[in-house]
Amino acid sequence: MARVLVAEELAEAGLDLLREAGHDVDVRIGLSPQELRGAMAGAQALVVRSATQVDAALLEAADGLVVVGRAGVGLDNVDVNAATARGVLVCNAPASNVVSAAEMTIALMLSLARNIPQAHVALSEGRWERGKWGGMEINRKTVGILGLGRVGRLVAERLAPFDVALVAFDPYVTEQSARAAGVDMVPFETLLDVSDIITLHLPRTPDTAGLLGADNLARCRPHALIVNTARGGILDEAAAAAALDAGRLGGVALDVYETEPMTESPLFGRPDVVATPHLGASTAEAQDRAGAQIAEQVNLALAGDPVPYAVNS
Repeated sequence: MARVLVAEELAEAGLDLLREAGHDVDVRIGLSPQELRGAMAGAQALVVRSATQVDAALLEAADGLVVVGRAGVGLDNVDVNAATARGVLVCNAPASNVVSAAEMTIALMLSLARNIPQAHVALSEGRWERGKWGGMEINRKTVGILGLGRVGRLVAERLAPFDVALVAFDPYVTEQSARAAGVDMVPFETLLDVSDIITLHLPRTPDTAGLLGADNLARCRPHALIVNTARGGILDEAAAAAALDAGRLGGVALDVYETEPMTESPLFGRPDVVATPHLGASTAEAQDRAGAQIAEQVNLALAGDPVPYAVNS
């Protein structure tokens, strides 16, 4: 039996799997970084979501830690190199929220194209502004997909019935693989030049941070819409606000931010922006899958068995 420290909310399905494996599941939600370091003593496993910073200091506070499980996809909050140096396995649940993230992308795209949130607010406040909130059809537009991984492909599948032209840039995907998904691979610059809508599905890395900054935004079509449900910081929010002010961009929808939680951004409060507080994985189905998948991975790691979703094994 191992002690599994759960530092953030985890679906009951995941907690049950950990308990059924015979582990002592210690749920400690809302601890400060200092309190969490104190709670690490005697833990063989740590389970987090996106808010807990698993840095070198936290790892050093652990004695006998075997595995860190991230109940979700991204690992921005986990210092994988520090964990590897200490012999701690890191795993995640990469397939848990892909459907929810893809559906969120489509929801934001349509909301931005048709100004649905803005019109809702106006009517809720007693203003019938039918003439103000005209929009843009998705039909027969060109949609550029930056990143044709799991979520990008699901977005492409869901956009196909809209009779759109789909182009993508992803240096790790072959043209043959893209064609099988109904997508044409193009150079990055070409995607910016031709897309009416650009949707981001890239990880945040040193190469992608600030990718859509002032220079690249200047290449976009003046009416282009940009949707970011991937990771904050890939789209430069200040540069995007400046492009909107200058009439060099049509609108922005975003669910992720460079730092989170985020309550102040140059993009907030604008009529040409739709913003949500990182809701991409916030469905009951995604949370259940994330909890169950990460519990399975942690159970395997603690048993000394191969871990399919290990990122540093």
